[in-house]
Amino acid sequence: MNQKPTNSSGRESLFSKIVNLPKGTIQNRLLPAITFIILIILWELVTKVADLPVWLLPAPSDIVKSLVGRNDMFMHTWVTFYETILGFLLAILIGVPLAVLVNSSPLISNTIYPLILITQSIPKVAFAPILLIWVGYGIVPKIIIAFLVAFFPVVIDTATGLNSPSPELINLARQLNASKIQIYTKIRFPSALPHFFSGLKVAITLSVIGAVIGEFVGSDVGLGYIVIMATSQFKTPLSFAAMLLLALMGIVLFFVIALIEKLSIPWYGRGE
Repeated sequence: MNQKPTNSSGRESLFSKIVNLPKGTIQNRLLPAITFIILIILWELVTKVADLPVWLLPAPSDIVKSLVGRNDMFMHTWVTFYETILGFLLAILIGVPLAVLVNSSPLISNTIYPLILITQSIPKVAFAPILLIWVGYGIVPKIIIAFLVAFFPVVIDTATGLNSPSPELINLARQLNASKIQIYTKIRFPSALPHFFSGLKVAITLSVIGAVIGEFVGSDVGLGYIVIMATSQFKTPLSFAAMLLLALMGIVLFFVIALIEKLSIPWYGRGE
């Protein structure tokens, strides 16, 4: 007699938990996931119903099948990941001091900024063959291209953050006899952190692109190489699989940086 009400209340409790999810949870998590699943299903149905050739547009199931038995994909993924991380770290090691130099003096800023813009105006695909002539076909040119693509947002966003404190606050610190190092460590660097992490989130995804550009031009290993090789042999499902792994790599690295940002500056964005 007492069992039915218990089951009913349990079902009602589960239903109420789903229905009463916070609006932000539904918008930010459930809806994107549902939309993605629907798009995958539609993609699968369209390719099967229209009987499209696999070499033209493979179905998601064909893409998954292309990875079965490909034990070498982990090695190719690791190589691209390694190139991406090294280029990204190099962008930080060079970009942050460069941003400090840009911020320290208008003369230095006016001298360095045009050079930075010139490096970003050169298409990296056009520059990659020259790098191969200079440093060979190893991993070095891929790291350099990843660095060249990634360091621009690091420099620009960090320099913007270093300039973000109000002039009144800087003048007050100077009146209190704060040294230049103290102004940077106590005011400018903390104020620059949100901008710095914004630059890192852009830079890490661009670093993936830079590594792939290097692999496109000259490589026999890496996910970029897999894309070129598979496309030339009309193995389109394998090419799509490599692109999927690249997308997942970029997404995971982006959220790793976002997590580090949240742990480093938990006070930022609380009011949003």
